Amino acid sequence: MRIARRSVFAVAAAAVGLMLTPAVASAHAYLVKTVPTPGAVLDTPPPSIQLTFDEAVEPRFAIISVTDARGVQQITAPVSRSPSNPDTLIVPLKHLPQGWYLIYWRAISVDGHPVQGAYTFAVGPSPGPPPQFPIPHISETATDTNLLVARWAMFLSVMVAIGLFVFRSLIARPVARRVEGVSLRPLSIAFLIAALVGLIATPVYLDVSTAVDSLRSPFAVADLVPLFRVTAFGRAHVDLELVFGLFVVAAAIALWVDRPEREQRSIAELLAMIGALGAAASALLIPGLAGHAAQTAPRGLALTLDWLHLVSGSVWLGGLVGLLLLWFTLPTGRRLAGLALAVPRFSAVALVSVLVLLASGTWASILHLPVLNALWTTSYGQAIMVKVVLLAAAMVLGAINLLRTKPRLVAANAENESGDSAVRLLRRTISGEMLLVTCAVFAAAVLSSLAPPAAALAQLGSEIATVGPGPVVATAHDGSYTFKLRATPNAPAAENSFSVEILKNGQPLEGADVTLTFEMLDMQMGNQEYQMTETSPGVYTHSAPALVMAGRWGLLFSVTPKQGSPFSALIVDHAG
Repeated sequence: MRIARRSVFAVAAAAVGLMLTPAVASAHAYLVKTVPTPGAVLDTPPPSIQLTFDEAVEPRFAIISVTDARGVQQITAPVSRSPSNPDTLIVPLKHLPQGWYLIYWRAISVDGHPVQGAYTFAVGPSPGPPPQFPIPHISETATDTNLLVARWAMFLSVMVAIGLFVFRSLIARPVARRVEGVSLRPLSIAFLIAALVGLIATPVYLDVSTAVDSLRSPFAVADLVPLFRVTAFGRAHVDLELVFGLFVVAAAIALWVDRPEREQRSIAELLAMIGALGAAASALLIPGLAGHAAQTAPRGLALTLDWLHLVSGSVWLGGLVGLLLLWFTLPTGRRLAGLALAVPRFSAVALVSVLVLLASGTWASILHLPVLNALWTTSYGQAIMVKVVLLAAAMVLGAINLLRTKPRLVAANAENESGDSAVRLLRRTISGEMLLVTCAVFAAAVLSSLAPPAAALAQLGSEIATVGPGPVVATAHDGSYTFKLRATPNAPAAENSFSVEILKNGQPLEGADVTLTFEMLDMQMGNQEYQMTETSPGVYTHSAPALVMAGRWGLLFSVTPKQGSPFSALIVDHAG
């Protein structure tokens, strides 16, 4: 009967391992249409403000502020979604008197990243000159200190719990059978503690993240919980909590039915372990589905690399924690024998984990970084470099264990020596290695909170001119062609007028088809493309609120002459 009960639990654990809950992430939202338009002077007051984005954004996470020159708020109700267009947010207004008004907006993309902007409009007929409005500013990144600490605690506890289970089940198990008087109970208890911390840290992180996005207090739990599944980012972390909880249940069952004194595992033990490992693999896939990997092409490759990176990191970090715990809990007289058995087994696994970690991390960085200098010119690349330095230092200590400590432990045990120096060296190197990997996990938490560089950065170096900030009057040359660019006022979230005079060998290029494409260089977002109109011989113009946020923009002029081959020219414009 007892065997039957254990078998039922083992089958349940195996079933848990089959669960895989995908989530979808999107790129950053950006503003594509406004009513009224930026800089507009209206004859009659508008009844509402309407902002249309390239994707649906959640109104409960959005801010639309409309203030007059004195800073008095003019809205009459909270932000809501348009009933006719889910991508449009609406906020009703008071009856606006004549004058200028500032619209400030902030929204949360479905991937959890905030975006914001501001522009002005006026109610006429004689509003006068626009005043100098103070522009509100709220953090545009997900790198709030409390948020980073919560994210780090979540990653660390989940990875340690999974790694400890792997270490206990696959690496340390023979120690209990081959070394008399050794129990694996401390490892099982440590796993349960790490798992409990992970089960607490994940909803805490989701609570803090939702509080930052919705500008609420993290202690307003009753208001935040209904928002947890509003965005794909939030849904993914709810799913992570569920799948990780199922892993903890499956792993607890696997440890309960396991009998390490037996060399061969029973069918019940095998089913339980396979189920727990399957659930762990599913849990480690979800962060990639909720993060940058799901936004990077090719998506399947990016997700696979992210998953391999997390799996190998979990096995390495959890194994270090398990090995250090084994060092402290083994009886003094059995410590050398136990370590001489466990260290070689872990070293082999750790070597493979480190190689997979290096390969997957390098390949993922190539996918995320459009150019090499993005490593030191962007925050995302700098976070990668910090992480690489920490992991490289940890690998040096790991190499010492592999090449020096392990042979000394094995030799001392074979020759019945004390091996005290090798045991002490192991404790020091394992402790340092574990600390460095823990710091690398924090660097990874920072990295996953930053937006990867825009793919358009790859075009830098091919521009014919760099202009801005402020109004632009510039001349650039590209072979036999001359571009005379004017941009006014060249400000973010404003109606900007762009004019380019194109000369070939000093003569106006008439009748050409000219398209102007706006590419954000500091953040990955969709491009905006406009057809320019020839207003005089060789002069092409267009007005649009295309610079939707401050930063570096690539202005790509694609020109098809009436005669000759099409060509393009890139000008980098710093707006703001």
